[in-house]
Amino acid sequence: MMASTLMGKQLDCKDLHGYLRTLPAAVLDRLYNHPATCLAVFRELPELGKHCVMRVLFVDKPVAKTAVESWVMKTHQDEHREAVELLSVLRLWHDSSLPGGLPGWLLNPIFRTNLKTALLGGGKAWSSNPDLLGPDKHAKDVDSLDKYALERWECVLHFLVGSRGVDTLSRDVAMVLSHAGLMKAAEEGGMVITPAGFQFLLLDTASQVWYFMLQYLETAEERELDLVQALSFLFQLSFSTLGKAYSTDDMNESQLQFLQHLRELGLVFQRKRKDKRYYPTRLAINLASGISNVSSDSHRDGYIVIETNYRIYAYTQSELQIEILGLFCQMLYRFPNMSVATLTRESVQSAISNGITAEQILHFLRTHSHPEMRNKVPVIPPVISDQVRLWELERDRLRFTPAVIYNEFLSNQEFVVLRDYARDLGVLIHENVAKRTMLVTPAGHDDVKRFWRRYRQGQQAGNR
Repeated sequence: MMASTLMGKQLDCKDLHGYLRTLPAAVLDRLYNHPATCLAVFRELPELGKHCVMRVLFVDKPVAKTAVESWVMKTHQDEHREAVELLSVLRLWHDSSLPGGLPGWLLNPIFRTNLKTALLGGGKAWSSNPDLLGPDKHAKDVDSLDKYALERWECVLHFLVGSRGVDTLSRDVAMVLSHAGLMKAAEEGGMVITPAGFQFLLLDTASQVWYFMLQYLETAEERELDLVQALSFLFQLSFSTLGKAYSTDDMNESQLQFLQHLRELGLVFQRKRKDKRYYPTRLAINLASGISNVSSDSHRDGYIVIETNYRIYAYTQSELQIEILGLFCQMLYRFPNMSVATLTRESVQSAISNGITAEQILHFLRTHSHPEMRNKVPVIPPVISDQVRLWELERDRLRFTPAVIYNEFLSNQEFVVLRDYARDLGVLIHENVAKRTMLVTPAGHDDVKRFWRRYRQGQQAGNR
């Protein structure tokens, strides 16, 4: 009998800790040499994780694990175990023995030193003082920075939908889009959007920027960029003050190149490439919080009105918003400040064939609906939402479910025994008696595998 895993592919927008879990131990240890990184990681810990770190921050010796458990009520032990596991995976503390061999926890000394520096002050300044450069006659206010960030990020999105030329983005940024699977080479030349790219366009701005930066960091070595330096700079930006200038004097050539890519994406403003100061934008300041702590989204202004006759009125002058709407609607009319579209069977099923789901379409319409529509319950008329889902069912009659397949049984009896056990356990998804094949859920795979081993061992012992 053999077992193998079947999995589907989705855009993976990890949070900060989810990303750090994927990094090698050596990279994590280097990251914790920077106070900004330590503070960013600490800020995103669950409450019990923060509690554990603060209790041992000024303790240089190991603390008994039993003592740590006693800090938390029994009703919260599950949350405590999750927090302890996270602290271990992120290498924030390590297993260490107390006198007498009693197991304990010891806070990572490098992390302790730099977190204390971040919380209490001291240490080397994170950036040079831009006041030494003199007054900036081209200083940017918050509104100008927000406008700049939106315009630059929309260039990326325009490039994705094909409404701007190939010269809009640099080669490095276009390469990241290709690496992420958001675009691919077209047969007739150039780049075209992929199904994953369509899904990417329907994400909110915070998720888009975070996902893009994850893909950018994965390709850092190809452009000879030190991953630790890049991450440390991003964490440093997350503690910047919006509207304040920062100096580039302490940055090396690799970091300056990274700064130019952030400038191209709208994460920082720098008037000229050789200018000695830069202004972090809201996109950069919110970045280290991943996709969880962003309260505003420039692409979420309510501008869509939906009628029960499938007409959609978009009160916007944004070319990008109209281009995205055209991904799943048939555009009818264009006026200076309003466009009219309609949801049709052909337009919806065309979008579905490109990887967009009915729920993503409805979520987009709901999120971008006009404030007057949001006062209604439900926001989208049921006749519209039901019909969009029905059009999806017409097009996509298959649903992908992660599963583990068991096959190549030596006898029908073995198949029946294992199938019945999986069915009783409630993890059986599908069976084919004729081919002696069965599918179980990934969550139930370990239990079924253990049962199978015990059963085989019993069979072998009985045959002796």
